[in-house]
Amino acid sequence: MKQTALTDQHIALGAKMVEFAGYNMPVLYSGINDEHETVRKKVGVFDVSHMGEFILKGSDALDLIQRVTSNDASKLTDGKVQYSCLPNATGGIVDDLLVYRIDEATYMLVVNASNIEKDWNWIQSHNTKGVEMHNISDKTSLLAVQGPDAVKALQSLTDVDLSSIEYYNFVKGTFAGKANILISATGYTGAGGFEIYFENEHAQHIWNEVFKAGAPYGIKPAGLGCRDTLRLEMGFCLYGNDIDDTTSPIEAGLGWITKFTKEFTNSAALKKQKEDGVTRKLVAFEMIDRGIPRHGYPIQDANGNVIGEVTSGTQSPSLQKAIGMGYVTTANSKEGSEIYINVRDKGLKASVVKLPFYKK
Repeated sequence: MKQTALTDQHIALGAKMVEFAGYNMPVLYSGINDEHETVRKKVGVFDVSHMGEFILKGSDALDLIQRVTSNDASKLTDGKVQYSCLPNATGGIVDDLLVYRIDEATYMLVVNASNIEKDWNWIQSHNTKGVEMHNISDKTSLLAVQGPDAVKALQSLTDVDLSSIEYYNFVKGTFAGKANILISATGYTGAGGFEIYFENEHAQHIWNEVFKAGAPYGIKPAGLGCRDTLRLEMGFCLYGNDIDDTTSPIEAGLGWITKFTKEFTNSAALKKQKEDGVTRKLVAFEMIDRGIPRHGYPIQDANGNVIGEVTSGTQSPSLQKAIGMGYVTTANSKEGSEIYINVRDKGLKASVVKLPFYKK
């Protein structure tokens, strides 16, 4: 298994470690519910250094990004971030990603850990104009400091005014005494906060300084377990569960990042799909009967006919109820539709709801 620069730190703190995307990662420390509540109400720190980062440079960098991603990256200005996806040629999704515009000829793409090699090869196969590409994943560390107290917890570490960084914007500056650190107002929790990118050699120092500065605000380390419950409460897709090589962005409710003002991989087919409609849709649901939906459980109608499958499910720590997402036939996708989750051969009633599950 691969290690992050902080793996030994997590083990020393007594984290429960698991294999995730080929990395030895902390799944929990004090417990999923406790960590979840800390991020929702105070501030928590995730080591997400397993994520992949690519730098694309040159006069044709934007052209390459426009051809391989679904969103319109020409709308980006320096210091802005965009959520997007890499469509494949058959209607599915290679990966979802973040696009950072550093300057007009330099972009950073942040991709999922499990897809680093796949994404690199996919983008490289479309690099017909000699765009300079650098895979900096193995030398880059990433901390996600998430929660309503993130600004207060981190402000003493930088002269950058953190409260002035708007959502999906970033700055480069000095942080914890280290220069050229990228501070991004992004995250995967819906709780606010920052993602901080830096070279591996600074990892232990920055980790220590973040926890020292955040101590008065009850800062705690958080693992992948509560990262999953937090993102699901917001209805954020997880690649490999809710979206993959077989799910289209239109089916997944990602039409808002699929812009037909330009041509990109499979754009004509996706445009037709948007115009003609789809036969299945990704929906959110809350359980009415007692039971926890899990990935892969069949979804049925009132007559027991299978109409889809659960892609993500959990007991929501914030809402104290079981929630999930899954694909169902379009006829059963409307808000308020009654569906049944097959839990151990028993159809348990659920209702289709609007996202996000958790509202501040």
